[in-house]
Amino acid sequence: MTTLIHRGRRADVGKNADKRVEGEDDDSKDRNLDEEESGDSKDIRLTLMEEVLLLGLKDKEGYTSFWNDCISSGLRGGILIELALRGRIQLEPLTMRKKRLLDRKVLLKSDTPTGDVLLDETLKHIKATEPAETVQSWIELLTGETWNPFKLQYQLRNVRERIAKNLVEKGILTTEKQNFLLFDMTTHPVTNTTEKQRLLKKLQESVLDRWVNDPHRMDRRTLALLVLAHSSDVLENVFTPLADDKYDTAMNRSKDLLDLDPDVEATKASATEMIWAVLAAFNKA
Repeated sequence: MTTLIHRGRRADVGKNADKRVEGEDDDSKDRNLDEEESGDSKDIRLTLMEEVLLLGLKDKEGYTSFWNDCISSGLRGGILIELALRGRIQLEPLTMRKKRLLDRKVLLKSDTPTGDVLLDETLKHIKATEPAETVQSWIELLTGETWNPFKLQYQLRNVRERIAKNLVEKGILTTEKQNFLLFDMTTHPVTNTTEKQRLLKKLQESVLDRWVNDPHRMDRRTLALLVLAHSSDVLENVFTPLADDKYDTAMNRSKDLLDLDPDVEATKASATEMIWAVLAAFNKA
């Protein structure tokens, strides 16, 4: 599990009608997500997974740190949150026997395609799975971390490369081949530095100039991205460019936010349960 570490000072008709209404509701949720982001960028819409990968990539080299073994599972957590924000999945209702987020199963809310290949592939897995699985189990299954050979079919393969290709299509990355002595590797250097700087600025401001000291007053996608950046061990990349005093403030506030009890926060009004469930899963890992 990742931790926040302070650096030293820097040197039918009826059925058809129901389906149509359900599909319209899903489309409305997707449009609302675009509206949430419209203040940041009017041209480029990124998924949470794309944003996490962009934060983890070295700009010129075009690859993530070889020492980062958290980003793969972090991206899978991002898929679950993205599906929840788009109204496709939800946690089963809270009961006396299942009060903890990690005990509650992930349920299908709508199987309407999102148009994103990774999201729709995951949606099909969740729809086809009986009995339902928990958030922590889904992160492990989608990452391929299971001893059950019958569940290896749920592993999402080449996730980083597929997300990187999406970012290439959106004009943010490019594709190159680099030679590393014993092997060649496909890399994806950042070409649209403006978009990455916008992303960094958004997260930095969320814990500095726009700090509200209450996660439930934060923009949902910003909160989700902070949780995922921490879980993917790329949050340090966000705050490293800051001056030392601002860096310390940002790290302290992020730590306070991420140290909150997910089970408590998920019960509060306007809480997005899936965000807190993913944080709980990584806290336990």
